[in-house]
Amino acid sequence: MTPPPPPHEDRTPRTTPTLVLVAHGSRDPRALHTVRALRSRVRALRPDLPVHLGHIDLNEPRLPDTLRQLPTPEAILVPLLLTRGYHVKQDIPELAAQAQAHTRVAPPLGPHPLLVETLCDRLVEAGWHTGPRGGSAVVLAAAGSRDPESKLDTRRTAHLLATRLGVPVIPAYASAATPTVPEAIHTLAAQGHHRMAVASCFTAPGRFATQCAKAAPWIASAPLGAHGAMARLVLHRYDQTRATNAGATHPGGAGNRATSHNEPAAACEPHPANA
Repeated sequence: MTPPPPPHEDRTPRTTPTLVLVAHGSRDPRALHTVRALRSRVRALRPDLPVHLGHIDLNEPRLPDTLRQLPTPEAILVPLLLTRGYHVKQDIPELAAQAQAHTRVAPPLGPHPLLVETLCDRLVEAGWHTGPRGGSAVVLAAAGSRDPESKLDTRRTAHLLATRLGVPVIPAYASAATPTVPEAIHTLAAQGHHRMAVASCFTAPGRFATQCAKAAPWIASAPLGAHGAMARLVLHRYDQTRATNAGATHPGGAGNRATSHNEPAAACEPHPANA
C-alpha cells in the first residue's frame, strides 16, 4: 500500500507563469517592430517560457486583450519602462487587477547595471570613443515624469552611467520635468565640455527619442531596443518577481506589484557593442 504523503506536502499542480511584456505603445511604427524584436530575443533566451506582449495604449494587442488570452492561469507582467511613475504604479496594476488570471507586476527595468550596459553599447555604436575622454560629457535623455521617484531612478541611472564611462552625465527630460536636453547641454558647455553626447534612455523609437536626438550637438545613441542585455534584464525582472512572491498566490482581480527593484551599483569598464 502506498503511504500517505507528508501532512505539509503541497500537491497543487505547478505551472510556469506567462511573461507578459507591457509596452507603452507609440504612433511610430518602429516602436512596435522594436518591442516585437525584444520579445523574440527573450523567447530565444528561454524557449520553454511563454512570452506575450500587451500595450497600455496606441498599439495592438492591448494589455487587457493579452491578459484574456493567456495560455497559463498565472502571469508576471514586466513593464518595458525604465523608471517608476504613473504607468508602473497605477495603469498597469489597475489593468492587471481586472484580469481573471493570477497576476503579478514586476518593477520597471531601471535602474540596473544591465540597462547601463545597453546605454554604453548604444553610445559606442553611435561613435563614442573609449579612449581619452577629456572634455566629453553625456546627457541622459529620458521621457520625464512628475513622479519624484521616477526622477530619482533616472538620476541613479545617470550616476551608474557616469561611473562606467568616467565622464559627467546629466539627466534630462523630454517632458514633465527639468532640465530639458538643450538646457542640460547648455549647462555642460558652460562647464567647459566641448564634446557632448546624448544617450537615449528610451525603450523604443518614438517622438520623444527623436526630439531628444535632434538636440545633440555631437552624437546621439539609438534607443535601447532589442539589445541582448535588455532581454536578459527582462528575464531578471521576471525571475526576481517570481522569487519575491514565492508562496503568495494572487487570485484573478488582485494584481499586485513587486516591492523593490534596487540593484547594486556595479562599476564596469566600457566594452564593444554586443547588440
